[in-house]
Amino acid sequence: MDLLRYASHCSTRRFFFCLHSSSPTPLRRRFFTVRSSVPFPNEKAKYHRELEAAVDVVERACRICIDVKKSLLSSEGGILEKSDQTPVTVADFGVQALVSLELNKLFPSIPLVAEEDSAFLRSNDLVGSVVSTVADKASFGDNPLTEADVLDAIDRGGKDAVAFGAETAAYWVLDPIDGTRGFLKGSEALYVVGLALVVQGEIVLGVMGCPNWKEDKSYKSTAEVQGNKNIPSQSGVIMIAHVGCGTWTKRLPEMLGTSAKTSDCWTRCFVDSCQLVQEAYFCIPESQTWNSLPLSALFNATTDADNIGDKEILLLCKCCGSLCKYMMVASGRASVFILRTRAQKLIKAWDHAVGMICVHEAGGKVTDWKGSKLDLSADQVQRRIIFPSGGVLVSNGNIHNRILEMIAATSSII
Repeated sequence: MDLLRYASHCSTRRFFFCLHSSSPTPLRRRFFTVRSSVPFPNEKAKYHRELEAAVDVVERACRICIDVKKSLLSSEGGILEKSDQTPVTVADFGVQALVSLELNKLFPSIPLVAEEDSAFLRSNDLVGSVVSTVADKASFGDNPLTEADVLDAIDRGGKDAVAFGAETAAYWVLDPIDGTRGFLKGSEALYVVGLALVVQGEIVLGVMGCPNWKEDKSYKSTAEVQGNKNIPSQSGVIMIAHVGCGTWTKRLPEMLGTSAKTSDCWTRCFVDSCQLVQEAYFCIPESQTWNSLPLSALFNATTDADNIGDKEILLLCKCCGSLCKYMMVASGRASVFILRTRAQKLIKAWDHAVGMICVHEAGGKVTDWKGSKLDLSADQVQRRIIFPSGGVLVSNGNIHNRILEMIAATSSII
């Protein structure tokens, strides 16, 4: 059943189709908006059950983030620092526990790879807070949720939970909160709950929830200039992708309250159509400077969108964490996300997996600096680390090869 025929079967029987032309070069763009639990027919999406479950649990996880953030604003508890000096909160553990509990109930044979483990939580006397945070979000009926349930759920995604081998056909990859520093900063900095499913080494679906996504009026992105605005402007969105079915977004349920109405209108996303590197909008990690990247030998960087020189590119600084930047590229609000590998910092699978499929299905490209795809199975035992050569390059696809050429030509200069 094709998409137009499928639209007539949607429960609300609403379907919208429009074409946009972008400038300066006319470019036909197709944007679909549908109302349904997922925005494409089940027979087109092989993993529709897994996707529907992932959407549901990520929406509930976003509610945890909002609730915990409110409590953190009124107290000083619940914020910890891990051995690598990155912050972690009750929300990180609560989201991981919730996602683990729900997915294990529905898909018990599919293991989970996730960022946190309970040893750190146990040593800081915050288990009770995590249980309270998760209890009203988990669907366990009348059975009370215990500390043991939560700790076991967190450890199901820990580094010692699964020893992978050739027989492990599928697994989930979770970043409970990517951009915890942004989560703690306030409403301006973006953070993401990210969940992906990997089957036979390939990412087949992904869901990202960004509870504080807002229309950014401080700059005009390439997407907006071209009349291609993919993501709804209201606060809070969820982005999904399924292999072969595109990347889509919708608003999170309004206010994410239990009595709130669900906004179930999906809009398809495409990367922007920028053709020139000097006109592209870039995202880089907060921990890295523009001068540490090879392209700095060719262009200076500015954050002032209204005063860009001939040899300058624009840096966007409104998000923390890698997944937020993938979301910016997949939605057309940025053209490029680039990061450099560093000897002292490992590249984690959960910082990239869900973003990779969202960018790919939106028409973009993700490789290392040599142009090779990122190998999620390179860590043969735990599937937790990836080893990109040089760094990671995420783009709209149009300027990808040109940037790779620039990297190759200038890497020795930096």
